Amino acid sequence: MNAIANSSPAYFPSAQGLSSQAIGATRSRAVGPDVLRSLAILLVMLVHLPVEATPSLLVGVRNYAWLGVDVFFVLSGYLIGAQLFKEVSHTGGVDLKSFYLRRVFRIFPAFFVVLGLYAIFPVVRDAPTMQPVWSFATFTVNFDFDPRLGRAFTQAWSLCVEEHFYLVLPLLILLLHRRIGVHSTLLIAGVIAIAGMILRYTLWESQVGTLVDVGKLRDAFAVYLRDVYYPTYTRLDGLMFGVLLAAARHFKPELYKRYAPPRFALATGFVFVGVALVLFSIRGPLAGTTLFLVFQAQPGAVAGFPLISIGIALILGAMLDLEHVLRRWPVPGAVVIATLSYSLYLTHKSAFHISRLIFGEENLQGGFGFVVYLAISFAAAIALWFFVERTFLLLRDHLLSRGK
Repeated sequence: MNAIANSSPAYFPSAQGLSSQAIGATRSRAVGPDVLRSLAILLVMLVHLPVEATPSLLVGVRNYAWLGVDVFFVLSGYLIGAQLFKEVSHTGGVDLKSFYLRRVFRIFPAFFVVLGLYAIFPVVRDAPTMQPVWSFATFTVNFDFDPRLGRAFTQAWSLCVEEHFYLVLPLLILLLHRRIGVHSTLLIAGVIAIAGMILRYTLWESQVGTLVDVGKLRDAFAVYLRDVYYPTYTRLDGLMFGVLLAAARHFKPELYKRYAPPRFALATGFVFVGVALVLFSIRGPLAGTTLFLVFQAQPGAVAGFPLISIGIALILGAMLDLEHVLRRWPVPGAVVIATLSYSLYLTHKSAFHISRLIFGEENLQGGFGFVVYLAISFAAAIALWFFVERTFLLLRDHLLSRGK
């Protein structure tokens, strides 16, 4: 996810800055996005952590830790949208070559290194079976991604969604930025959100619900992931509301301040997130099962995603407005975790698997297992960041500076 790998200098330092400082030790970063980014990756790691090694205080959180992905989507929509809106306002256009070059150097190196390890060395795979390598390499694995046929490297689905977003958004901004106003933008967003709910409802009724009704819960879970949760066309809410937040703050700042002051936005955002989590908690016929602790029943699948995305966008907007306050009470480790988040996202499942191979799954219980999983995950992420991410960021900055 490229909220975890965005290229905006307002939120991430340049490669040169990183090379001369300890990881994340820079003053140019915004606190709010870093805190949310850190929270998001920790939630993603938690949802994939074996329950036997999950501290008791986090077991309840683990059931909803999947929302870390939605935090990433909103962050991506906002950060990339803000970057593009700023450019189009200053220059009247978007330098597509520079934009895509930055995306390629920021995303591809670490991703293809990890994919290569998965393809060449099956021992590092977090599951015995894997989707075809070409589907990962073309960022199309999230379409028809059936976990019954291959479960290794499943976290790549969200990277596919983000890649499709990065491919399309600059073109849409170039096409529409002078042609539509506030009302048209809100209308389009409303249509997309409603269409997404209708689509998820239809897919649930036609694909998932029938399997739930006959008690085939494992198949229903796999079909839900394949048809409702993974595809790009069902997961546009977070990215869209992130872009809307960027557009409101950039093009209509006074209007945004009037209707979304930070305290109101923060409180309202938590209300939206809370309502969404309640919807995801309605299990109906799934009550008493364990398969749907993470991906709940129809109400959440249909309406939960847009509600939670709106809530996260409002919270992000409030945190941006409260930046001067947040800087007084920095969250320990947030900058480091945010800097490593992309590498953590790519490697944590394999790191968990390698931990089991080294220590034995039966020995990774309780607090010891939790510490070992974290230690090996962060060690793998630091190595990937230092040897791959940082190297290609330096190369990218060098190439772009030569082109000026």
